[in-house]
Amino acid sequence: MTVLITTPTPDQPPPVSSVGVIGWLRKNLFASVTNSVFTLIGLFLIYKTVPSALNWAFFTADWVGSAKGDCSSEGACWVFVAVRIKQFLFGFYPSAEYWRVITSFSLVGVLIAWLLIERTPKKGMVAAFTVFCYPIIAYFLFYGGAFGLPVVETHKWGGLMLTLILATIGMFCALPIGIVLALGRRSSMPIAKSISVVFIEFWRGVPLITVLFMSSVMLPIFLPEQWQIDKLLRALIGIIFFQSAYMAEVVRGGLQAIPKGQYEAAEALGLSYWKTMSFIVLPQALKLVIPGIVNTFIALFKDTTLVLIIGLFDLLAVVQAAFADPEWLGFSVEGYVFVASVYWVSCFSMSRYSQHLEKKLHTGHAR
Repeated sequence: MTVLITTPTPDQPPPVSSVGVIGWLRKNLFASVTNSVFTLIGLFLIYKTVPSALNWAFFTADWVGSAKGDCSSEGACWVFVAVRIKQFLFGFYPSAEYWRVITSFSLVGVLIAWLLIERTPKKGMVAAFTVFCYPIIAYFLFYGGAFGLPVVETHKWGGLMLTLILATIGMFCALPIGIVLALGRRSSMPIAKSISVVFIEFWRGVPLITVLFMSSVMLPIFLPEQWQIDKLLRALIGIIFFQSAYMAEVVRGGLQAIPKGQYEAAEALGLSYWKTMSFIVLPQALKLVIPGIVNTFIALFKDTTLVLIIGLFDLLAVVQAAFADPEWLGFSVEGYVFVASVYWVSCFSMSRYSQHLEKKLHTGHAR
């Protein structure tokens, strides 16, 4: 009898060209002829633009100084930004009261961090304080008029401070109003549905720049003479209504994506309409539309630059106003790069956090 003894052949290592750096390059950059051509074109453009841009922005730039004469190199003159940084951040807010703005933003930063960090205790109390108490504290810190704080009129607010105020209040108010409008548009009650549809379609059909102009110029005409609404408040009302309409459509898309079985299961359990929406439908819908919600927030953050047309000086408007200073003529590129960097960092941070939130709340919907 012949006995065959077979020894399993050990696994062979993968080809060198399919793993490591070489494998990554072949898979991502040189997978096909077309891919290779575009990769080479991209590398050529990077070679032509990036080194010179880095050289202008960092290596040959002037960083230290207090006057235009301190910018003697051929690179960027960041001295211009350094000298004007307080105006860029606070607008025309009195320098002696900067601490109020810093305190307010520091407080909200601590509150947001407390809510975002997973292991911090008593999140419910902190959330309630953030929603109901912080706006009152922030108002008196920014505007004054109580607790011995001098009044600072809103026409002195500006710069990054004003941009953050407009964007934050707009986001905070647009989301709940948008949710209510989305529910109203899907409601079976004719009056609620009609009001929601008219509101959404009206505000979505008008450009934001027109909304701001109408809220600033036309709104006072239709109000009694004794009613004096602050210009900043009129701008906020227009921004909130405008963004609420877009937010409503984003949320409605999430509501339509929820399977009908979820509604039927809630009815089978005897849940009321509001309990069904609060505990079953809305949590799932909002999770599905996180990208759309964050995209709307990013668009709002950038659209705040349009308030310049009604005389409010946000970050971009303050930087543009600085270009008119005879002592600093010719440094518009540095100013625009600074503004672009601030907007990019802010928008990129929101985008990255939304991706983190998507992964954290992922429950298997994606394929």
